[in-house]
Amino acid sequence: MPIADSDGTSIYYERHGSGPAILFVHGSGGHHAAWWQQVAALREEFTVVTVDLRGFGKSDSSMPEFDGQDFPGDVVAVLDQEDLHDAMLVGQSIGSVAALRAGLLRPERVGSVVLGHSLGGISHPELKELAAADRAEAVKLPVIDRLLTKRFQRERADLTFLFQQMGTFNVARMQDLRNLDTDGPTLDDIHASGVKVAFLAGEKDAVLSVKTVTRAHELLPGSHLEIVPEAPHSMYWETPAKYNAAVAHLRRTLTAPKEAA
Repeated sequence: MPIADSDGTSIYYERHGSGPAILFVHGSGGHHAAWWQQVAALREEFTVVTVDLRGFGKSDSSMPEFDGQDFPGDVVAVLDQEDLHDAMLVGQSIGSVAALRAGLLRPERVGSVVLGHSLGGISHPELKELAAADRAEAVKLPVIDRLLTKRFQRERADLTFLFQQMGTFNVARMQDLRNLDTDGPTLDDIHASGVKVAFLAGEKDAVLSVKTVTRAHELLPGSHLEIVPEAPHSMYWETPAKYNAAVAHLRRTLTAPKEAA
């Protein structure tokens, strides 16, 4: 059972396949097993790494409280132990915040970061205002309706039930991740790191609007933008074929060497 040491905390992770590395960072209701549809589809072409942040899945959950500021270090611990280079970190929702910070901590190991359904905690007044407006609308909906479409819930009651059950394996909760975006990186910080950033969002995301994500892309020079038609916030679960195709495309294209500083 692979375990990485993150400042004394045991972090569980898995490595599958071979090829250019993709490391997935789950959101508030996920853990390593949430990526079952990605591992099976991508491991023939890529090295696929999944990780449990502290308090989630099989990682150490014994601490009395959790601090979201520790999560990027959990990702870094796995990057270091596996000696990954030019890895692409793919975050889901608030996991994107941990992914971006980990990438900035280890730019020599991370070539790119994909911010899935998230702005990655970027510190920018206009983006914070736009994201806050989106959240104000999202909280009017039941939680499940923010994450999956009503059609999917109706037609795939089995996968909807499994989706809801995934979070029951975790000790940490959403509130333990919220302070992740405190003192987030600026646009200049990201540019100076040389790490490439891509925004990946769904057309039907009820948590973060396409308008907000598009604006973030416009403000971050050199960033990439992938908007997937008919996809919700939890695209990786509901529309895995589209999600996997987008991730594979980004992994194949975001491989150019960084410019010399």
